[in-house]
Amino acid sequence: MNYRRLGSAGVKVSDISLGSWLTYGGYVERENAVKAIHTAYDLGINFFDTANVYERGAAETLLGETIKAFPRHSYVLATKAFWPMGDLPNDRGLSRKHLTDQFHASLKRLDVDYVDIMYCHRHDPETPLYETLRTLDDLVRAGKVLYVGVSEWTASQIAEAHAIADRYLLDRIVVNQPQYNMFNRYIEPEIIPYSERSGVGQVVFSPLAQGLLTGKYTSASDIPADSRAAKLDWVKNGITEEKIGKVKQLASVASELDLTVGQLALAWILRQPNVASALVGASRPEQIVENAKASGVKLDAEIVERIETILTGENK
Repeated sequence: MNYRRLGSAGVKVSDISLGSWLTYGGYVERENAVKAIHTAYDLGINFFDTANVYERGAAETLLGETIKAFPRHSYVLATKAFWPMGDLPNDRGLSRKHLTDQFHASLKRLDVDYVDIMYCHRHDPETPLYETLRTLDDLVRAGKVLYVGVSEWTASQIAEAHAIADRYLLDRIVVNQPQYNMFNRYIEPEIIPYSERSGVGQVVFSPLAQGLLTGKYTSASDIPADSRAAKLDWVKNGITEEKIGKVKQLASVASELDLTVGQLALAWILRQPNVASALVGASRPEQIVENAKASGVKLDAEIVERIETILTGENK
């Protein structure tokens, strides 16, 4: 397993990390979830990601119970807050009230004394940014949070947060968690360049496009009954014959390198030095074993160019 610094911070995380969105605490049987977490740790994965909203806290509870088996200093643990956790007016957002309440609820479910990363799960236009950053800084100064992160913020939103943090000597955002994969590259034009200049690392989710980049889908009209696409319409709607055709071409390239198409997709993401880690899900232990093999895979310029041609349909 390879490890990378989290932006300009000193902490190092495995370049393949394990998440719990759409998996633990609900979608995946408990036995498989526990085995997958243990398998990840045994493979050298030291970075585990969750959020309060995942199965309304059940994912945090399962993860917390499982990682009790590991020494606390040996892993990096991240959680998040923003999305509604109830129907009351203060059950959502990034206010001091909601962040404080939800952070302590997460800490209790995870059964730890601190979390390594606390993410703002989305940007909140209804809360002054200073209020959010001051609250997070208070948690950092109390030793309850080590690093501050955001998820799916724009480059300008992160830049504004940095300006406020610098003005008031608050702890700076050092990590962003965006969606990034071969079919969703929105972070390349602005977010990555700004992040490289300002010391923010990317921890990307959906690196395999919800399974599409594993090659499991061979036809948009023939979705496997046990797949996420069969259960979630928004996943199914993202599967098109055009994308499936590109995955088949990518699989041919992967085969030449003795890789699976999923490993190729992960290695392609990790070609970006600004990416600290690719966050994968695993409903079975063997999935994390396969994904972990992408760690350390280097793609030469010719392979990257061939992939670009497949993805864009253009010869450069």
